[in-house]
Amino acid sequence: MTTFAFIHGGGGSSFDWHLVAAELRARGHDPVTVDLPMSDPEEGLWDYADAVVRAVGDRRDLVVVGHSWGGFVAPLVCARVRATALVLLTAMIPSPGEAPDDWWERSGRPSSGLDDEFELYFHDVPRELAERVLAHDNALAANVSMDRAGREPWPLDAWPDVRTRYLLCRDDRFLTPDFVRRHVGERLGIVPDEIPGGHMAMLSRPAELADYLVQVGKG
Repeated sequence: MTTFAFIHGGGGSSFDWHLVAAELRARGHDPVTVDLPMSDPEEGLWDYADAVVRAVGDRRDLVVVGHSWGGFVAPLVCARVRATALVLLTAMIPSPGEAPDDWWERSGRPSSGLDDEFELYFHDVPRELAERVLAHDNALAANVSMDRAGREPWPLDAWPDVRTRYLLCRDDRFLTPDFVRRHVGERLGIVPDEIPGGHMAMLSRPAELADYLVQVGKG
């Protein structure tokens, strides 16, 4: 049995992972989801990581999964616990000393030109499901104040010593494939794995994502 620790993005919540969690439980694995403490403006990046570490507890055979903005937190979790693998799902990749708020300009990420949340993030998610998740996450986001976490420099001097995989979503409109391939090459020096799907692939392709994660867990 593998434990999977899931880290949501900046505007998301643990609820984003509920379909993948169910798929993994059906396969005999142990998913751990947690809401990052984004409502507290005094909480920093290490506080976010420690919230995940507390949720994981003493579980073993751990794979850490970070989505989108969660890419800033997932490597910090791996610096705190013994993980067998780190998976970045269409995630931002930090550099040492780079504040998350500065990532947008420093990474060269192009603007999508889309303002509609459904078209940008949920275009391939069933509408009823997308509305339910978006309503849930937006209600939480009303209290989000990532002041310290967004401004503080990313604290690691180097990437943690953990087997790292990046999963690119070929239909992503937020972090587009051409940008991601370049970003991953520049910052991690690896070639990303690829699946179809948009930015919220955990909702549009939960079974396919669960199958991928199980394979990563096997090493």
